[in-house]
Amino acid sequence: MNDNNNSNNNGDAKVIEIYDLHKSFEENYVLRGVNLSIGKGHTTAIIGSSGCGKSVLLKHIMGLVKPDSGCVYLKGTCVTELTYEQLKEVRKKMAMVFQGAALFDSMSVGENVGIGLNKHKNLSQKETNDKVSYCLEQVGLSGIQDLYPAELSGGMKKRVAIARAIAMEPEILLYDEPTTGLDPIRANSINDLIVNLQNKLDVTSIVVTHDMNSVERVADFVAFLYNGIIHFEGTVEKLARSDDSVLRNFVEGIDEIDKAPAPKLGVW
Repeated sequence: MNDNNNSNNNGDAKVIEIYDLHKSFEENYVLRGVNLSIGKGHTTAIIGSSGCGKSVLLKHIMGLVKPDSGCVYLKGTCVTELTYEQLKEVRKKMAMVFQGAALFDSMSVGENVGIGLNKHKNLSQKETNDKVSYCLEQVGLSGIQDLYPAELSGGMKKRVAIARAIAMEPEILLYDEPTTGLDPIRANSINDLIVNLQNKLDVTSIVVTHDMNSVERVADFVAFLYNGIIHFEGTVEKLARSDDSVLRNFVEGIDEIDKAPAPKLGVW
């Protein structure tokens, strides 16, 4: 069953609209006609098994990858048709929190958080430093500007990456597997941070994950990517009530092979 009934189309202004997106890499056909609308001010979780194309879809939204066909619209502008210079301006409205944090090891925490400010904002050094301090405070890491990534735990690195993202005051925050590699306690703290920032900053957030605990804690809406299309789209509550077998198997972590009856043993 394809339960894609545009549940995100609930009267909110659409920030991102994806139409019939196709993408293949040589013989690997990843996206086979993705359609998805994302409303302003919500957190949408994109879920699916490893290798199903979640991160590829995220890269299309950022304009890092060009589709074979179809289009990603950002507030009515087709991102996939923009020139590089036009795309740079659009990207200033977005910020990405990468799966591995992607901090620069040779730079201090303060330099990592302020890198976008130094490149794209006309701020004095004091204004930049104040902004960096404020963003680190927002993620619960006050006073660590002079530390280096090697001195941080995995959870702290994720928080610094989030601080760097919000420093640019984006309209759209993209998270690629934000809890990967963290123990349950640290993962929940990152989930809570995502929710708190969503409420405080009133941004539109997209969280790519296969962590169902994270989905339940942070998301308003869920899109399930399966076989290259959005197989299910709806609220977290609707996800919990769905009896779709493919969706339920994913949510409950059931492999179809596990469900097959055990082979009968022959008589020796």
